[in-house]
Amino acid sequence: MTVIPADRPLILTDRLELWVPRASDIHEMIAIVSHEETGRYLGQASTADYYARFQRNAGSWLLHGYGGFMVRERGKDALIGNCGIFHSYRGLGEDFDDMPEAGWILAADQVGRGYASEAMRGAIDWFEKTHGLRRMVCMIEPGNAPSIALAGKLGFAPLRQAVLPDGVPMALFSREV
Repeated sequence: MTVIPADRPLILTDRLELWVPRASDIHEMIAIVSHEETGRYLGQASTADYYARFQRNAGSWLLHGYGGFMVRERGKDALIGNCGIFHSYRGLGEDFDDMPEAGWILAADQVGRGYASEAMRGAIDWFEKTHGLRRMVCMIEPGNAPSIALAGKLGFAPLRQAVLPDGVPMALFSREV
């Protein structure tokens, strides 16, 4: 893996390119998360909600120096997802809020190819080299077995169960240093 340090980092893994979101990425990302198969674990959301989530990710980059990366296969143009560590505050408690949160979303036709694992390993490696070893958290809908398995492979352990303000149950995980 090659990491190119800059104001706007680019991470190159064996098969993927990860870059800081640009305004021009928003419509492709909304198309990915709006797909029924991809969106099933993201909760009920409108286009306006997804736009706000995209903007929040951009704000994480501005305010904290890290956030989710846009992902594509090396040498290809199409966006295939968003993976990385962003700063969030979800109102879920002191053991979860106001700290780096990991998250990964891949287009439905890209799932099962090891891309989320590869992208997240690149993002975590970049984060730790740039921001030091820090505790991270993530949240996953309890029925999303593939994401729960990936969280375990990435070093996240179960923390507790929680319920989001909209009533959706979530399993919370932490990655201790």
